[in-house]
Parts: sequence; structure tokens; C-alpha cells
Amino acid sequence: MSHHEDYTPGPADRAHVKKDGENWTLILVKDLRHSPEKVWQAITDPAHLHEWAPFEADQSLGAAGATVKLTTVGAPTPRVTETTITRADAPSVLEYKWGGNEIRWELDAIHGGTRLTLWHKIDRRYIAMGAAGWHICLDVLDYFLDGDPIGRTVGADAMKFEGWQRLHTEYARQFSA
Repeated sequence: MSHHEDYTPGPADRAHVKKDGENWTLILVKDLRHSPEKVWQAITDPAHLHEWAPFEADQSLGAAGATVKLTTVGAPTPRVTETTITRADAPSVLEYKWGGNEIRWELDAIHGGTRLTLWHKIDRRYIAMGAAGWHICLDVLDYFLDGDPIGRTVGADAMKFEGWQRLHTEYARQFSA
């Protein structure tokens, strides 16, 4: 059962950026009430990714060396990226490129669950947009892991969502300072 209409994202307080020369990395942190093994499955299994991620995967992301096709969801024209999983240390670290940008997932066991940290190298012009989008994706992931899915909200659909617009504005203000 979906109750997406009842979902309102919290404040823009889980992302920050790291600048290294001309390279920018967006870093988002979210604590989840589930084991690293369960979160690992959600970030690697195509059926789980289908519930929350901004892309579809044609196979599991859980094996280093695997070549996987990632298809962006919600884009005006489907964009397919073929990537090689560069690191897959279950259930703690996953690395690959999406759209030419490096993605790193870190899963750390904490009392009562997992601290998920996403590192996304991203063009500076898209940092606030990426922060708002990933913020919502990680919230949708949380609902999915809780067994209460609200439905994937990505791409153009996300940008029409009032919560995304507010987050985008808040993150843009935060990162311009």
C-alpha cells in the first residue's frame, strides 16, 4: 500500500559537500533501523533498487568486477550507463560509476541498525539538485526497508513534488554559503 501523499521530507540537514580542487563530492548520511545485510541487499539487488533508486539495474551490483547496465528512471530520454563494480565488500562498501560519476556507499553497523553514507562525485552545478533527489530516495528506501513502501520518487516526478522543491531551495542556500 502506498501513501506517498502523506510523505513530507524532513529538513535539509543530512548532506554536505567536500571540495577537492575542481572536484565536488556530495555526502549524505542516513541512519536506518535495519542490519547492514538488509541495507546491502536494498542497494545491490535490482528488485530492491526498483523500489527506491533513481536507476534500474539489469543485474546485481553486489559483485566486484561485474558489468552492470544502469538505466536512469524519469529522464526524458532513457540514459543507460554501463559500469563495472569496482568494489563490493558485503555488507560494508560498494563502489561504481553512474553517468561517469563515482558513487560510494558505506554501511556501518550502529546500535539498532545501520549508518548509510553515500559519497557521490557530482558536477558543482547539480549539487543542490542531487542532494534533494538523494535525500528523497533515501527516505523512500527507509520506508521500503520498514515494509511500508511509498513508491519511488525520482526524475521529473520528484522535481514536481513540493518536498523536493523545498529541499532543493534549502540545500542550494546551504551550499552557496
